[in-house]
This record gives sequence, C-alpha cells and structure tokens, in this order.
Amino acid sequence: MDNSSQGLANYLQCNNIRPTYPRVKVLEFLVVQQNHPTAEDIYLHLVREIPSLSKTTVYNTLKLLVDRGLAKVVNIEENEMRYDVILTKHGHFKCESCGKIVDFPVNIEDIGTEGLDGFKIHEKDVLFRGVCPQCLGREKNGG
Repeated sequence: MDNSSQGLANYLQCNNIRPTYPRVKVLEFLVVQQNHPTAEDIYLHLVREIPSLSKTTVYNTLKLLVDRGLAKVVNIEENEMRYDVILTKHGHFKCESCGKIVDFPVNIEDIGTEGLDGFKIHEKDVLFRGVCPQCLGREKNGG
C-alpha cells in the first residue's frame, strides 16, 4: 500500500469509500503508527492538525474502515477498542509495564480447539501479556 496521502486516498476510493481529508488522515495514522491506537488516541493526535475534527468523525471513519475490511478491532483490554490495519493473522503481546502492544507472527490455525466440538468459531485471537525487553532492561538497571 502506498502510504502517501494520494495513495491512501486512492486505496479508499478503490474500496468504495469517499476519500475525505479526515478519512485519509485517520487511515494514514493507522498505517504509519501501527501502534494499535484507540479512537481517542487518533482524535487527540489529529485534532492538532485538523482543529475542526470531531470525535464522531473519527469513530464513524473507524467503523467504516472496519465494516469495509480495511481495519480490524483488537480487544486487548475489556473496555477498550483498539484498531489495527495489519489484516494478516498475527498475535499481540502487551507489556504490563509500559503498555506497548507488539505484533508477532503466529499460525493461529494451528491452535487447537479440543473440547469445542459442535461449536462454530468466528474468531481466534492470541494475546500474551508480560514485560517487554526494554522494560526488563530498565528493571535490571534499577530504573
């Protein structure tokens, strides 16, 4: 995907989404940052550049991107929706110290479903929690 504003506008247009400036900027933030932001994170970042931006516009844009399959919701915390534009299957690791979320490759299809015979599985997620190497290094150095 072309990460330029024009490339992202074309990407939206190819997916039957009118490429308004706020929509392009929301998608650009997701593509460039890839840090699994919340809608609030996106709003607080973009409102500096687009003072007229509303939270409603951010939420509606994210819903549209998810509905069209261009982004997905990642549930890391119970009451918090985060967004991801990496659509290939992968796992997530959340550092309990700094809060950073890291993607890692995993073959989700190989995860067993013993004991779920007769169930219809809609989604498989892999989430690990622990402490990232940077935070471990700070802990070792007394920081």
